Amino acid sequence: MPLHTAPVPDGRPRVPRTGFAYLDEPSYPLAIAHRGGARHPDLAGLENTLAAFEHAVGLGYRYLETDVHLSRDGVLVVSHDGVLGRLTDHAGRISDLTAADLARVRVAGDHPLPTMAELLERFPEARFNIDIKGADTAVPLAVLLRTTGAERRVCVGSFSLSRLREFRRATGGRVATSAAPVEVAGFLAPDLGAGTRRGLSDVLAAGRRLVGGRAAPVALQVPVRRGPFPVVTEGLVDRAHAGGLHVHVWTVDDRDEMARLLDLGVDGLITDRTDVLRDLLVERDQWDDTGAGHQGYEEET
Repeated sequence: MPLHTAPVPDGRPRVPRTGFAYLDEPSYPLAIAHRGGARHPDLAGLENTLAAFEHAVGLGYRYLETDVHLSRDGVLVVSHDGVLGRLTDHAGRISDLTAADLARVRVAGDHPLPTMAELLERFPEARFNIDIKGADTAVPLAVLLRTTGAERRVCVGSFSLSRLREFRRATGGRVATSAAPVEVAGFLAPDLGAGTRRGLSDVLAAGRRLVGGRAAPVALQVPVRRGPFPVVTEGLVDRAHAGGLHVHVWTVDDRDEMARLLDLGVDGLITDRTDVLRDLLVERDQWDDTGAGHQGYEEET
């Protein structure tokens, strides 16, 4: 039987099985290290570096979130920013630079920009939540995941529906994907006012049409709120579960907010404060500290 770490309240939809190992094999909730734990006190300025991901794995994290852009010569580079300079000693747009150019870039003095291939090789037991940031990145990412045998250990998302559609076509639906904002809207709308719902009618219809079939999203990855409007509610969680989707929330760094969301029944938390989330899950007896993050479960019979 699957291991769910919190009881399902009577009358509420159960956490669904999706058919994807990324979501179905571990215990819940997922603890996902955002850029390796970008705001951990020991990692100032080291987001999305090998050092950050090694630190997260050392804490027991198995799920790592990162972002990818494509270099001018077709190499997938790990970076949140498409334009260098915020954290690096070089400036310039990643898509204008070659892999050789990017290999000379340093973060916080002496940390290179990793490639996605390096991350997959360096952390063979880790699972990656990958955000497609750059244009023309979807197909090269699909090819990399296929050639490295990593399709089962990733979930791919993007704010761009067109990039997600391109990726889903390229993988034939073999890789778990999260929902683009337009796909989330269909689940969010019942929590909005009537006027807003009417204004979103076309968007909602499109979102609902997209949720179905093997190449559909299997998770909603959403912020706690958008401006003054709450996004993650009990209703959203229940509608997602009833529709066969998991709910992961970003980027949650406050302990009380983490606890509230876990009590609400979300399936995963994405955090920059890997220390805070780990301590909370340990306290709640929802953390498996065997060195690889969360343990799996035997197939349901």
